Amino acid sequence: MYSLTIHAGSVESQVAVGESYRHLSKYLPAGRQVIVITDASILKHYGDFFSAWPIIEIGMGEKNKTLDTLAHICNRLLEYNADRNSFILAVGGGIVCDVAGFAASVYMRGVPFGFISTTLLSQVDASVGGKNGVNFGGYKNMIGTFRQPQFVLCDTAMIKTLPEREFISGFAEIVKAAAICDAGLFGYLERNIDQAIARNREVIRHLVVKSIKIKAAIVEQDEREKGERRILNFGHTFGHAVEALTGITHGEAVSVGMMMAARRSVAGSGFPESQLERLEHLLTKLGLPVTTEARPEDILRTLLKDKKRESDAIYMVLLHEIGKAVICKTPIEELENEG
Repeated sequence: MYSLTIHAGSVESQVAVGESYRHLSKYLPAGRQVIVITDASILKHYGDFFSAWPIIEIGMGEKNKTLDTLAHICNRLLEYNADRNSFILAVGGGIVCDVAGFAASVYMRGVPFGFISTTLLSQVDASVGGKNGVNFGGYKNMIGTFRQPQFVLCDTAMIKTLPEREFISGFAEIVKAAAICDAGLFGYLERNIDQAIARNREVIRHLVVKSIKIKAAIVEQDEREKGERRILNFGHTFGHAVEALTGITHGEAVSVGMMMAARRSVAGSGFPESQLERLEHLLTKLGLPVTTEARPEDILRTLLKDKKRESDAIYMVLLHEIGKAVICKTPIEELENEG
């Protein structure tokens, strides 16, 4: 097992990679009422274990990442007489963790919470870093909070039950982490891609640990995304727009978004064409999309509602080379002229 602690302000968040969900009792605070938030897939595979606690089940899929789901959770918390001494345990992927973390952040102005992260995408990105929220008005994560979980357990053995498309989707966030910060990790994935796709436990564990270390280091510098943390949005500015317009998975949309940003990087920040080809080859070999049928004018219209917009400009993350990214404040007028 690999363990690290994220120090975000005065808060510490423990992340344990390779820890079994069966060892959960070591992490739960003593003397608190524990309430589990999860979905049908987790209950199907692991329901017997979690039946020891009250359970709030939410729907699966991006369409359930809403204020209505938040209201459902809060109603059930009231039914269970949850108070500020209660503890919320989210068990699932990115959607479960995002919504449950948001509910824990706002219910009675905040109750403590922790995650058991069960998907590859969630383990390498969504469950780590303290971002919680829901979609609103058709736009991604428009309402939310920054609040750290007390712990995140990344049981990599749980990945074996993931459907193939959902599993492959998680690699997009690993490629992102490598592309912006770690050329060595990018090369490792290129060399071990067949074993990674085959869900080799040691390879997956290595990829998860390296990705979390990258994100943790950035979050510790900039928890609330005022500066350096923006670098983690590589592929997401375009990707969130593509996701909203097409309904493909988050990881698939981020893959498309990375390629859009990387193509822009060739002229915008000197990203070599040869490395653009490496990125495209890796994503394609992983089975992730690199283009979209969404119209450029629709992508631009959706992009203008992105949280990363500030007045008449939007923050874009471009690549200078594999392993080195730059944050560019791009005028909206420039994007409109290109579109």
